[in-house]
Amino acid sequence: MDDAIQGDAIPRDATQRDGIRGTAYGTAPVPLSVLDLVTVGVGRTATDALRTSVDIARLAERRGFHRHWVAEHHSMPGVASSSPAVILAHLAAHTERIRLGSGGVMLPNHAPLVIAEQFGTLEALAPGRVDLGLGRAPGTDGPTAAALRRTPEARGEGADDFPQQLAELTRFLDDDFPDGHPYARIHAVPGPVQGPSARPPVWLLGSSGFSARLAGVLGLPFAFAHHFSAHNTIPALDLYRESFRPSAVLDAPYAVIGVSALAADDEKEARRQVLTGALSMVRLRTGRPGLIPTPDEAAAYEFSPMEREFVDSWLANVVHGTADAVRTGLDDLQKRTGADELMITANAHGGDSRLRSYELIADAYDLPGAE
Repeated sequence: MDDAIQGDAIPRDATQRDGIRGTAYGTAPVPLSVLDLVTVGVGRTATDALRTSVDIARLAERRGFHRHWVAEHHSMPGVASSSPAVILAHLAAHTERIRLGSGGVMLPNHAPLVIAEQFGTLEALAPGRVDLGLGRAPGTDGPTAAALRRTPEARGEGADDFPQQLAELTRFLDDDFPDGHPYARIHAVPGPVQGPSARPPVWLLGSSGFSARLAGVLGLPFAFAHHFSAHNTIPALDLYRESFRPSAVLDAPYAVIGVSALAADDEKEARRQVLTGALSMVRLRTGRPGLIPTPDEAAAYEFSPMEREFVDSWLANVVHGTADAVRTGLDDLQKRTGADELMITANAHGGDSRLRSYELIADAYDLPGAE
């Protein structure tokens, strides 16, 4: 890929100048990024979904999106992102510049050493391009979380142990356990023991105040899940900023919010597409998870009054419509929250509609790289 792409120039090393803060291109008020759930629709396969993820990453890189994150979920037929590190390695092989990361890896599901090894490997594969976003929830239900952890000892750990797990992971990433510590002679490789190298910046993710406060106290960047916890967004961001203490990582708060947004060529088509995600959420919340339904299936579904109430509430926080309408909605959201970056997730049945949405949003903001 050429160092300069059509439109405004995006230097090849643009993502390496600052491992956290991005650049806003075109008329975007803040940097724009992608949150990818690797959704699998009815009639599609996980292979199709993963190919779409590559296509989205390439499009995002070409159009000046800052990063592409993949979220860890388990035992959900409608997503194929159970192994973020594996997917990120694949995306790294098909891109050159865009930052890649986890949004997030669910720390309670894994031994900290394993995460340090996985993301040390990713950093070696794509130097200066990897983010390690960490969540404190399991990303699944209780029985699946227990199956992931396997041992009786590990099953006793969970969100309450998150600060201790985070501290251990950070020690492995920095290779700096103190003398006398049981892990002092254990090295996460690839890592610092093999010579001077960068390490992925650690982000904390959250949908409430716990991780917001912890990220602030530790001086880490914070990503909030506005797309499924909108009522908590402003309180959590306020708490993060109030709690923030400058660190070696950041001298000032840096907050990203995940937002569900889908643009289409007309408002009716956008509504048809986002309804598929709403029906999928209804089924998930009522213990009936499945593949993402088709637009026709979603349009024909007879919602109960309670389900309709949920759908209306859910769609109220999905920015959708024409490209201009989505741009206006995203601008308003950024102004209300003061977010330093918007991370857009486009939930729909088919890969083509998701790709079209990101392209339309990029066009609405005059991002570089238009074909």
